[in-house]
Amino acid sequence: MPDLANTAYLDALNPEQRRAVEHGVGADGIIGPPLLVIAGAGSGKTNTLAHRVAHLIVAGTDPRRILLMTFSRRAASEMAGRVERIASRVLGDRASVMTDALSWAGTFHGIGARLLREFAERIGLDPAFTIHDREDSADLMNLARHDLGLSRTESRFPTKGTCVAIYSRCVNAEMPIEAVLGQHFPWCAGWANELKRLFAAYVETKQQQNVLDYDDLLLYWAQMVMDPALADEIGSRFDHVMVDEYQDTNRLQSSILLALKPAGRGLTVVGDDAQSIYSFRAATVRNILDFPNQFRPAAEIVTLDRNYRSTQPILSAANGVISLAKERFTKNLWTDRASTRKPLLVTIRDEAEQARYIVEQVLATREEGTLLKHQAVLFRTSSHSGPLEIELTRRNIPFVKFGGLKFLDAAHVKDMLALLRFAANPRDRVAGFRILHLLPGVGPASAQRVLDHMAEAADPIATLASLPSPPRAGADWRLFVEAIENLRYSEWPVDIERARLWYEPHLDRIHEDSEVRRADLIQLEQIASGYPSRERFLTELTLDPPDATSDQAGVPLLDEDYLILSTIHSAKGQEWKSVYVLNIVDGCMPSDLGAGTSAELEEERRLLYVAMTRAKDDLHLMVPQRFFVHGQAAKGDRHMYASRTRFIPERLLPMFERTAWPRAAAAEPGSAKPAPPIDLRAKMRGMWR
Repeated sequence: MPDLANTAYLDALNPEQRRAVEHGVGADGIIGPPLLVIAGAGSGKTNTLAHRVAHLIVAGTDPRRILLMTFSRRAASEMAGRVERIASRVLGDRASVMTDALSWAGTFHGIGARLLREFAERIGLDPAFTIHDREDSADLMNLARHDLGLSRTESRFPTKGTCVAIYSRCVNAEMPIEAVLGQHFPWCAGWANELKRLFAAYVETKQQQNVLDYDDLLLYWAQMVMDPALADEIGSRFDHVMVDEYQDTNRLQSSILLALKPAGRGLTVVGDDAQSIYSFRAATVRNILDFPNQFRPAAEIVTLDRNYRSTQPILSAANGVISLAKERFTKNLWTDRASTRKPLLVTIRDEAEQARYIVEQVLATREEGTLLKHQAVLFRTSSHSGPLEIELTRRNIPFVKFGGLKFLDAAHVKDMLALLRFAANPRDRVAGFRILHLLPGVGPASAQRVLDHMAEAADPIATLASLPSPPRAGADWRLFVEAIENLRYSEWPVDIERARLWYEPHLDRIHEDSEVRRADLIQLEQIASGYPSRERFLTELTLDPPDATSDQAGVPLLDEDYLILSTIHSAKGQEWKSVYVLNIVDGCMPSDLGAGTSAELEEERRLLYVAMTRAKDDLHLMVPQRFFVHGQAAKGDRHMYASRTRFIPERLLPMFERTAWPRAAAAEPGSAKPAPPIDLRAKMRGMWR
């Protein structure tokens, strides 16, 4: 029997958090109406959601009937750990058993892959399908593009990466291709008919090869639940469906959710419209703004506006910035963390001075006792940090820059995974083409012939074994065929060691830094040992890869202190004691490329809000007065004068402390402009005329 009298484990929650946790949970077992939790930055969102899941379990909900969708597998795992710790206060040792049964926790794509394998035969799929990552998808798109002759058009046809981006936007935004081209790819608008032919060929090729891409995992799931019987069968499995970071979902994900729970009962979504900043991934803020009124009666809204991260002056300034948004759920973040230090609005001469200011402040803050890794420099676009990176390197200050190269983007890791994928699905031409190219003496034409023979065969691997060796492949061909035959029937995790042993001679031949890369393959082997099967390993690693490779991530030794550099997009969900935000000027924030429409401009405003709310104690917003512009139009290299971002108008200035650096620097742009630079480069050129 559920024990709802013993709720001491909820006493640490504030009243609004507790209201969200207890919504629709009672001893009568009746499943409650839909709930929207608007969770402001630093308001304890994850803690609240974990308490809600634990409270449901304590109240008697079967954890196998809870579907919890997060935006990373790591987040789902961490959530399960929190739920166990909370539930153990009531359930004791039984809590671990109960949370182990919380088996439907994962990402949208991961849950989709799992359901598609289970229902594959009922929807015309082969359950042995493999999953392509973005690069594989682009390669396959390029093959289809080449076969249709679109790579040889008179005027340049969109590249494979652009084609995949257009296809993905059409699928995830549920928009016709003409609208997608008009809004997001206007330079491709003249190719609509050709792109339709290409996408049709791409889909047909995927089906022939029994592969799905990322977008298919959502698209097939969405199409599957369009069937009322299947939607009811899947939806009735779960008493409760919960979605974290709902502001970052796209239209396709919203369609899936509403098909599973059309009446909304048992549905909880958590998010913050003010932190919706991923429209470039087809996410739409409309999902969270429109959610309450998609049900009758409307969903209940609980707002979490108590912030546990930042000081009140930082929150007041952030509230001021977001209060000017055209459409939002009204909330004003507040905290008990009083402070007399307002956020600094720092006027600086140029980007070089900006870099020097940040280095001086970072070092001074470190001397006061704040580690480098508790400080962060944020920027709108990765290229904005160039001058700072040079200054940090000159001053020998270690730093990490987030979004570096992802683990699965490293060539040697992709080679290993392609071998495993090809052994699992020998009709996967992208994987096969990549692996065959590793063999000496096997070029594109030879690889295509091999794959064509395999595609026509009932038993592709037997056909591969019967083919004559390409003339220049030598013994490597026989070893390759033996490797595929040995990997044909999975013996996990022995398979990955076999794959590595076959691949290592090619690694030594292809890469000069093979020893460093070999360490990555050992790491990959260790990761693989934690998965029950090759299929699960390939699926989950593709959907939720580790962050970076040991040789290319740029991360210093783990016990070394280092400064954090990050795009604002990569910083979401993080926090630091001191935060410096670069280039808070029109043209950078908002970006020139992100101010074309009202919707784009509003997302740029939210980006600034997200950056500001990462700071706990100190916030520095940098306002350079001029920028060096390289080769713009016919004017060559020149300097461009900048003005403070429109997102901080005059009426918000009292919320900031305004300063200039160095102290002798001019006030804000608009008064006396600094003298133009002396063009010594022209003088040097003139010496030789």
